[in-house]
Amino acid sequence: MLCVLASACAHLPPSHTRADFLQLIDRPRVPLAPEVTELSPTNNVGVSHFSFATEAGQRVPGLLWRESNSVGRRPVVIVLHGTGGSKEGMAGLCYRYATNGFIAIAIDGRHNGERMKAGKGATEYDAAIMRAYYDRREYPLFYDTVWDVMRLVDYLQTRTDVDAKRIGLIGISKGGTETYLAAAADKRIAVAVPCIGVQSFGWALEHNAWQGRIESFKPAFDQVVKVEGATPDAVFMKKFYDRVAPGLCEEFDGPMMLPLIAPRALLVINSDLDKRSPLPGVWRCIEAAEKSYITAKAQDHFAVSIQANTGHKVTAESEDKAMEWFVKWLKP
Repeated sequence: MLCVLASACAHLPPSHTRADFLQLIDRPRVPLAPEVTELSPTNNVGVSHFSFATEAGQRVPGLLWRESNSVGRRPVVIVLHGTGGSKEGMAGLCYRYATNGFIAIAIDGRHNGERMKAGKGATEYDAAIMRAYYDRREYPLFYDTVWDVMRLVDYLQTRTDVDAKRIGLIGISKGGTETYLAAAADKRIAVAVPCIGVQSFGWALEHNAWQGRIESFKPAFDQVVKVEGATPDAVFMKKFYDRVAPGLCEEFDGPMMLPLIAPRALLVINSDLDKRSPLPGVWRCIEAAEKSYITAKAQDHFAVSIQANTGHKVTAESEDKAMEWFVKWLKP
């Protein structure tokens, strides 16, 4: 079901929400110092491996696909993977964007893919989240990736083959949440398509529907519960979120952040049976975003696609809708 909404009663977020979020995730910038290596092309699509510095001690590795015969500046689609994923896992989707005239880019999130230490396995991401609960000097749950995406846009602005005014962002699951947070924070992202990642963390706590989402980082949550001797309920879940991703359930919850994307193009893709993003919480976000698009007189830039009879996955039909959305709003 694809629909463009027409009415809502939600309140707009405070004017300082974006500034507060940027202040929270801010850290000292370092020179990008990009490094690029050309890889073997696939059919008529060239592939490059690149990396750049995002902060002291952190380099972001990525892959870039573009048609070998492309000339001039091209629109870009950045693809963000989900928990336990990697840039290589996004290769098929990126190749498809490249063959449709976009420069396609995938990066590794922290503690995933090329940024995962040898022998650590998936436990490294969970260990980072558990560490964040105690020292709160890093935000591996969503926020660090938002910073990395913003620095990626900084890098893209230096490239002579990129049209910096036509940058789109799509993400799946964890990457979907990171997509709407990054688009809310950075106005340079012209089009956003968060997939199975939009939700109201606050709604889930209020309605005891938070259990599905923590499947993405359950080992970390369970370990903290054990160490703290806590009861794994909504009250403790709120405390956990407040430490590992401050504001995620309140000031920076979905209903507060999605409206900040207006009037830029936003397509929300979620599922009706997704326990990680319960549909009533999704609609709370949608209603808030709709109000913002109405106020901006940009209703045509906002659409919602709810995948019927679908759990936590993105269907081929939804991938087609995302492609159509990027073509509509990023192509000249």
